[in-house]
Amino acid sequence: MDPVIIVGAGPVGLALALALARQDVPSVVLDEGPGKDEQRLARTVVLQEDTAALLERLSGVPLTEGGYRWTGWRSMRRKQTVRQVRFGEVGPEEPDGAARNAAKGSRNGAEDTVEGSAGPPPLHIPQHVLTTALREAIAEERLVKIAVESRVDAVEQEASGVTAHTRGPKSTWWRGSYLVGCDGPRSTVRKLQDIRFPGRTAVERHAVAALRVELPWPGEALLHRMPPWRMSGPSGGEVTARPLDDGIWRLDWLLPPGKDLVTPELLVTRVRETLAGWSGGSTPPYDLLDTGVHTVHHRLARRWRVGRVLLAGDAAHLLGALGTQGLDEGLRDADNLAWKLALAWHHGPHEALLNSYQAERRAVVAARLRAADQALPLLRGGKGLRSYVPGSGRGHDALLADAHLGRGPLGAPGAYTDSPLMAPHTASEVPIDTPPGAQVVDVQVTAEDGTFVPLRDRLGRGALLVVLVAPGTGVWERRHWVSAGIMPRLAAAVSALPHSAELLVAESYPGAAAHTVLLVRPDGHLVTALNGVRPADLYAAAEAALGGAKPQPESTEATAASH
Repeated sequence: MDPVIIVGAGPVGLALALALARQDVPSVVLDEGPGKDEQRLARTVVLQEDTAALLERLSGVPLTEGGYRWTGWRSMRRKQTVRQVRFGEVGPEEPDGAARNAAKGSRNGAEDTVEGSAGPPPLHIPQHVLTTALREAIAEERLVKIAVESRVDAVEQEASGVTAHTRGPKSTWWRGSYLVGCDGPRSTVRKLQDIRFPGRTAVERHAVAALRVELPWPGEALLHRMPPWRMSGPSGGEVTARPLDDGIWRLDWLLPPGKDLVTPELLVTRVRETLAGWSGGSTPPYDLLDTGVHTVHHRLARRWRVGRVLLAGDAAHLLGALGTQGLDEGLRDADNLAWKLALAWHHGPHEALLNSYQAERRAVVAARLRAADQALPLLRGGKGLRSYVPGSGRGHDALLADAHLGRGPLGAPGAYTDSPLMAPHTASEVPIDTPPGAQVVDVQVTAEDGTFVPLRDRLGRGALLVVLVAPGTGVWERRHWVSAGIMPRLAAAVSALPHSAELLVAESYPGAAAHTVLLVRPDGHLVTALNGVRPADLYAAAEAALGGAKPQPESTEATAASH
């Protein structure tokens, strides 16, 4: 069968190619560039726990070698620290001396909010480091081919496949089983399929600088709203500082609405006054390494699938206001799509499963865009709610912090609660802390070979995961309990499922009682949790997660018309 054609060699396209290869699906990546990425320290990305784990799993290398995990997060307003998170610490803690002094000196006398965080911190990494790691992994992967200097200018499809034409030094036609447009905001694939891309232009603009400097908060990311040394502009002023490795920081200044030119002189002035404001009045020594202007747009493609052509990443959606990260959602697109394409590639067209990609992913991204559009007038509109509700500014700070940290309505990963792949409700279904459709928690599990591994390490292989919660098994060798109790019956039920599945055992899972059985999709989203071994209910849930037992292939024209 023909390979999957992936148009675009950014992080999403490269991740999708590797995710398909892990499931024995060949692909060709059409890269319009020379195959190397420009090294820009002012172009970085922040990855949350799930997307960082996905990329480490695909690349095979720990991304902390080229990125940086924050030790904490600090939100400031004027001279006061109003919110502080220290990663890896559990429970509330006292503010440090600087925070206490700022609180005492604040005009309203409010105390700081300081919290611990048991979860891992976000990963901040230059984008070229990320793509380089993915390219190096692809260089060792026999199922992935990258064609450089190949710009797509035509796409044709019929019921049995799709053909793309590229222009460049080696102008040629490429034949594929499916084609995925990962070619960015100005996607040629999207335009060739006549897919509308409505939304808002220039929702936010930021001046960006990467510099090597010593700041008072080593290792902590910082959001400073309304700093006392800069009160001009309708936005009231806002600057974000995010640490990288080797003493490097990325600083972003929110710019007032409009198209005012950001000159080098203006940027240097902002650098100096910001560093001086944070350092007690005098500008510390610094090396300016890179600069730029980052413009945020909010757009959402009307359709993400036309027959055998699909969209992912920035070709399908643009978001990023209020500290959110669009790449996170693009990588979740790739994770969601890979196992579905792999199943269709190996076992034939499965319309319900492929259609669920748009239904699930578009709904999640649309919800995040709606949340951001609703929050923007309050957070950026000058007076807004602050004029009427005392202390509302403090709530705004919390909302922004959650967006930056991947929490709350602006930042948290979405759940596929209204997915067409949801399992039917049964009497044996039990509630746990993870609702159906949400990402599972990364607990330690015992694999079939007896090794102890993180649950996330078993994702992305195309198989369903069945997890038995069995307290006490962790202290015994697997051979002692694999043939005891309910295990033989559960193993038989797993082997009878309509798709390959791996049986895992966990000592515990949040909110789950002993003998709870979890069914997990290949992309890590929970299908259902059952009370004990229920072969019929487990089979029905697996069948639903695969889009139904008997797929009904449609013609390319019918599929396109249904979206």
